[in-house]
Amino acid sequence: MRNRSGLSGVASSPILVGAVTVLVVIVAVFLAYNANNGLPFVSTYNLKARVPNADALVKGNEVRIGGVRVGIVKKVVPIAIGNGEFAAELSLSLDKSAEPLPVDSTITVRPKSALGLKFLQVTPGNSKKGFKAGETIPVKAAHPEPVDIDQFFDMFDKPTREAIRQNLAGFGNALAGRGPALNEAIGALRRFAVTSQPVLKTIVEPSTDFAGFWRSLEDLSATVAPVAETQASLFVALDRTFGAFARVSRPFIQETIEKSPGTLTEVNADLPQINPFLRDTGRFFTALRPGVKALAETSPIIAESLHAGVPVLNASPVLNAQLQPTAEALVDFQDAPGVITGLELLTDTNRLLKPSLTYIVPSQTVCNYWSLTFSQIANAASQGNSNGNWLAFISNAPPEGPNSESTFASAPANDPANRENHLHYNPYPRTAAPGQEGVCEAGNEKYVAGKTIIGNAPELWGTTTRGQVEK
Repeated sequence: MRNRSGLSGVASSPILVGAVTVLVVIVAVFLAYNANNGLPFVSTYNLKARVPNADALVKGNEVRIGGVRVGIVKKVVPIAIGNGEFAAELSLSLDKSAEPLPVDSTITVRPKSALGLKFLQVTPGNSKKGFKAGETIPVKAAHPEPVDIDQFFDMFDKPTREAIRQNLAGFGNALAGRGPALNEAIGALRRFAVTSQPVLKTIVEPSTDFAGFWRSLEDLSATVAPVAETQASLFVALDRTFGAFARVSRPFIQETIEKSPGTLTEVNADLPQINPFLRDTGRFFTALRPGVKALAETSPIIAESLHAGVPVLNASPVLNAQLQPTAEALVDFQDAPGVITGLELLTDTNRLLKPSLTYIVPSQTVCNYWSLTFSQIANAASQGNSNGNWLAFISNAPPEGPNSESTFASAPANDPANRENHLHYNPYPRTAAPGQEGVCEAGNEKYVAGKTIIGNAPELWGTTTRGQVEK
């Protein structure tokens, strides 16, 4: 009876009941307010993680593994990672059930709703080694953030919306009034599907490796992905190009398309005859490469020649006016009596002189002997001493001995007692004639004392002459 009276005493006290109620409400509010930060007095597994961009991830956002909440984000702060780059460092408070998190785990910032709320998705790895409490998940473990709904809608900017509107208008105009044609196309498509079944069966055969084609296409797409902006600029340029084509589509491009089948037929018929020309052209340009390379070096000289040739070209009308009378005079000369006979005699003379000229001409064109002869004669006629010029007064003291040059001789000078009294005479020296290997022997013979030499010298001072034309 006493207990009942005590309870009734407490219940009968409004102040005490109100105080207990307020205390319960305060505890409930406190627990509700801190629910996102975890329950008090509960042990947690604390880690840090770095991501390139937190992007609206804030304190109190959830951390999930497999879609299940395993902790919260306690703090988000920016940090410098070197080279002028920054990242976001997250302080994570995880349940002890997630410990230890494998070191090859990955993290991704994902949207929780279309309103912009985010959460951190953790994908555990397979490593047997795990992160210890307080360690940091490196930034390389952060995967790129998925595209948010707002980012998706951002691509529909004003230029894109205008282009879509123009596309819809263009497609509408293209389909307007073409109902019968579309019905006929749909009917033909059904027949095409029926007749293409054998082809499709062949395509899906394991031997065709059709799946490999798609894998290769995927690899190709991955290869061209880095140049996506370049490809986009290409399509922009193509838009301008096709816009230019649109202005000449009719009648020019239309007529070109209409005449193309006949042109291709003619080309197919003519290609066998053109192939030799193309091969010769290829060889010609291959042989032309050294000349083109040399042309680049000589282009300044050619430019100067062209500048110098302009006055000549300006004067060419005067020359052209004189060409016709000159040609007429040549024709009259050709028709004159005796001209043909004279030309034939001149031809015979040249034919008879050709062997001699072939042998003699190199003595001048190669060895310069004729020029040297006339220049030396001129010098001898103009130079001398107090007694007179060399042609009028020559002092010569030949060596003495048997058959010396100072008296009559019965044989070539060949004196064993006098080394200087020996005849050296070369009546037919080599003068670069055919078969003489371009040697200019005359004037280059070396005098051999104590020995008589008649004919080509056994030893030469040299094989060229002064003023010789170099080959």
